[in-house]
Formats: sequence, C-alpha cells, structure tokens
Amino acid sequence: MSATAGQADGVTSMVDRLGIEPSSIVMEIGYDEDVDEELRDAVIDRCGEIVDEDTDEVVDIVLLWWREEDGDLVETLMDARSPLADTGTIWLLTPKPGRDGHTEPSEISEAVLTVGFQQTSSINAARDWSGARLVTPKAGRGKK
Repeated sequence: MSATAGQADGVTSMVDRLGIEPSSIVMEIGYDEDVDEELRDAVIDRCGEIVDEDTDEVVDIVLLWWREEDGDLVETLMDARSPLADTGTIWLLTPKPGRDGHTEPSEISEAVLTVGFQQTSSINAARDWSGARLVTPKAGRGKK
C-alpha cells in the first residue's frame, strides 16, 4: 500500500509519523546489521536517499540507531546536533526492552537533558526498535 493510499484510509505510515517528507534531508548515524531494513527502505522510498554522518549538508532529520554498548550517548547526540537544522528532529532509535543493546529510559532522559534537547514523543518504530523524538526547545532555536 502506498503512503497516499494509507493516508486516504486514515492510516498513518511510520515514515509519516517520523515527519519525513519527499524533500527532507535525512542523515543516519549508527547503521549496523541489526537496524530495521524495512524502516530504512521506507525512508529511502520517501526522500530518495539517506546521507551519512560525514555529510556537509544541513539535515532535517537524524535517524540515530543507538545501542547500550555504542559508547557515550551525550557525545553522539552532540555530533548528531551539529548538522541539524534549527527546527530539525533527531529520532533516537533504541532496541526495545529485552533486546540486545536496550538502553534504560533514565539514561536516555539524562543524556537528552545534558545536550539541551527535549523529548516530545515516543513511538514503536519497528519490531525491535523504539523511537524517541528529540528537538531543540523553541527558546533555544535560531542561535546557530
């Protein structure tokens, strides 16, 4: 089913829930063999491509695949913030509870606050992945 057909039936696709438009520039961090390929394919179908973390472009959305063993979440969020447009969104994608690499919500909350982001929602992003929508608070935008 196409995204358009789903929308006509009142069903919102995951790509719609992620806020990805055909004109969106989407960057991905943390790609590995365990990511949800169906979700990635849907993102690529919508916007044409996913740029990697070495891009010089300003990006609208960052898909950050994060696992407990990936290192320092604060540092990674700072890296993800650098190319992000003032009104951009980071989707922090973490393995669900009981899956390898699951990160405790308290660790995520602490890192988000430390970096100066605000978590606005959580979603069931894929079979094995949860997503947290992170944005710069409105008062902090436009200071780049």
